Amino acid sequence: MPKEWKKPKPTEGQRAKAASDAKKTIARNKKARHDYTIEDTWEAGLALMGTEVKALRMGRASLVDAWVEINGGEAWLYGANIPLYSQGSWTNHAPTRKRKLLLHRAEINRMQDRVAAKGYTIVPLELYFIGGRVKVEIALAKGKQEWDKRQALREKQDQREAERAMRRYVKQARR
Repeated sequence: MPKEWKKPKPTEGQRAKAASDAKKTIARNKKARHDYTIEDTWEAGLALMGTEVKALRMGRASLVDAWVEINGGEAWLYGANIPLYSQGSWTNHAPTRKRKLLLHRAEINRMQDRVAAKGYTIVPLELYFIGGRVKVEIALAKGKQEWDKRQALREKQDQREAERAMRRYVKQARR
């Protein structure tokens, strides 16, 4: 009978690499999931200046009023707020400048075709680091009507009440 092999413990360098490759969220656009029905998502890189990356490493950014437009075969992120880097000088960036999204041509064409349909838009959902690179998760979304939003809130509230009732029931059954 063969002896079972034990998996070797990871070295310090391997642990550090795994930690650096982990997804570190910088900013989330919670309002987007409330205001839109998400159809499809993509991960895109961002073309940034040095002071923008340093400001993001400090965990400062906002995607609340951000949107994506496709102009001339390129995707651009508008309205994302990356505040000024505190130790920056004349090299600092404009906080809400437009930023180029790094995507494949086929992805941009697919998005452009789908956005041409009435009611669709592209919104950023999340900004994060993966392996030292800044990525943004963008989504093809369709705007919700006011009654859709109320219905979604009602369903979420009903789900919470059902979970509470189940916890109470399980707690009573244990006694």
